[in-house]
Amino acid sequence: MKKRVTYKIGEHDLILETGYLAKQANGSIYAEYAGSAILATICASGQAQEGLDYVPLTVDYNEKYYAAGKIPGGFIKREGRPKDKEILVSRLIDRPMRPLFKKEFGRDIQLVPTCISTDMINPPDILAVIASSAAVHISDIPFDGPVAAARVAYKNGEYIINPTFSQIETADMEIVVAGTKEGITMVEGGANEVSEEVMLTALEKAHEMIKALCKMQEDLRELAGKEKLPLVPLEAELENKQAIYDEAFPRLSKTLYLSTKMERREESDKVKKELAEKYAEQLEDEIQLKLFNALFEDMEYNILRTNILDKGLRVDGRGTKDIRPITCEIGVLPRPHGSAVFTRGETQSLGVVTIGTVFDEQIYDDIEGDRRENFILHYNFPPFSVGEVGRLGTGRREIGHGNLAHRSLYPMVPEREKFPYTVRVVSEVLESNGSSSMATVCSGTLSMLHAGVPMKKPVAGIAMGLITEGNDRYAILSDILGEEDHLGDMDFKVAGTADGITGFQMDIKIAGVSPEIMKNALAQAKEGRMHILGIMNRCISAPNEELSQYAPRVEVMTIPEDKIGALIGPGGKNVKAISDKYNVTINTENDGTVTIYGKDGSSDLKGAKLIVKGITSDPEVGIIYDGVVKKIMDFGAFVEILPGKEGLCHISKLSKARVEKVSDVLKEGQEIPVKLLEIDKLGRLNLSYIDALEERSK
Repeated sequence: MKKRVTYKIGEHDLILETGYLAKQANGSIYAEYAGSAILATICASGQAQEGLDYVPLTVDYNEKYYAAGKIPGGFIKREGRPKDKEILVSRLIDRPMRPLFKKEFGRDIQLVPTCISTDMINPPDILAVIASSAAVHISDIPFDGPVAAARVAYKNGEYIINPTFSQIETADMEIVVAGTKEGITMVEGGANEVSEEVMLTALEKAHEMIKALCKMQEDLRELAGKEKLPLVPLEAELENKQAIYDEAFPRLSKTLYLSTKMERREESDKVKKELAEKYAEQLEDEIQLKLFNALFEDMEYNILRTNILDKGLRVDGRGTKDIRPITCEIGVLPRPHGSAVFTRGETQSLGVVTIGTVFDEQIYDDIEGDRRENFILHYNFPPFSVGEVGRLGTGRREIGHGNLAHRSLYPMVPEREKFPYTVRVVSEVLESNGSSSMATVCSGTLSMLHAGVPMKKPVAGIAMGLITEGNDRYAILSDILGEEDHLGDMDFKVAGTADGITGFQMDIKIAGVSPEIMKNALAQAKEGRMHILGIMNRCISAPNEELSQYAPRVEVMTIPEDKIGALIGPGGKNVKAISDKYNVTINTENDGTVTIYGKDGSSDLKGAKLIVKGITSDPEVGIIYDGVVKKIMDFGAFVEILPGKEGLCHISKLSKARVEKVSDVLKEGQEIPVKLLEIDKLGRLNLSYIDALEERSK
């Protein structure tokens, strides 16, 4: 039987419905807002595993082309592997929900939110978060939810809750906030240099909406909720626990504070290995081994957190506000158009920039419609960056981190009108121990400036951490290490210029963070960002004036719209001929903008531009042109004044003195100035050589 709850947001009702679709799933929700709809299902495997130390959760958000009344493009007319956008929305759902599942449940869990309708006005991702949480909340799967999400845009001093695509496009800030009724647990978004105060206000407004949406899900559970399945807690206890603890704890208290990550890892593993060998017979039991590993994790957790709170002592000896040593170097690669290495402690990113043409733009085929981007950023995280062996490839992590860096840099990338190129930034993470995504922002800025990309302002990024105990004892950490990220209560990344924030992402592992902590964290992040920008500016503070000799060159001109067809020619004949002759690529826009790209040093941009101008320009009476004598006749000479446009210079217009033969004055192929005297009724051009000479001699 259908059960439904509604809540009005703006002009439309948000509808959550269950009991009709996908009834064999542990939980299913049909969610609808305006013309967009999500079907979210949650299923768990039948057999529980005892002693799992993680939550085996998979989130697979997917969009169907039929949702927008479209058929997939290309040869294969079926939805295929997940697009980057679908992966990003899957992460958006996963991050706030995963901490609320119980490890003790011990079963594989699969959450599948599917976009089955879209009005192409309202983004479906927020609806997917709400539907996913509601599906779990009413199901029989244990869950400490519900969770809800809200998007907030900021424009002209006003905050817009759950804005449309068009409102997002013109907003100064756009953030997605997720959380429970108790507090915020996840934030991500981008902005055009907004202040910390604007962001804090947006978070407050988002949480008010989140609380209302959580109440809506609780109402639905009262109507249609299932009894929760039992947990499978690990009832066994570690044998010889105190003896292992007494021997390991003092040794770990030293090894965890060695100077480098690899030393800390090796020496801590050595302690663990020695004790594992000592109690080898006991640890042959799988449950005892899991409890042994859990004890070591607990000891590391307590040692690091206690020393930070009690002594202000961090793993590498820094204070809570200290930034690791930073080095910047540009021009590290000989052939790419721009390159830079940014190193912060044991985190290092090689940024490489390639300048391309409009034909290199990234084309996206989304259900909301096709779109193109002329700024591309790819983030690579090879296993050697953390001293491990593994497979190369692009996973969800790479896509998520790359998206954060892209979002942070994008507001400062010049518009196409000012810089008519495609820019691709690739970040190769060569070392990682904390916030490689923010290192990518820094190396991306340095490499673009080195490449000559006229960025509006340099951008830097920093990762913040949080250690808490109770409600009023906490420490905010600047430039966190990997260990501090893993054992801390918050991972908060902020990127921006000297004048404001451009990108941010926050994940909170505890119930919520107070406004006071958020305010202090943002203020401390700004201090760190300014410090990093200062070091980067000493390396390079403005774009190089010249592009690399290996980068394409460009000429932009505007022609009358009614001349576009003449330029292109039948079947593209004219454009192809110009491109082949002058080694260029030509792009025409519907508004008459013509962009001519020189492929390399052999390209003749000026020659190509002259031809384009000739084809698309109309001769003007009274103008002096530099022409070429094409043919000599008894009565005068035909002179080409523009490509494809010739006129007659009569023998009487060659000199004030009498001329017996035209060939006495001119030769075919000779370049001469001529003045256009008249365009007769038949469109013929009458030229004068002597008038042009006299005017130029004045």
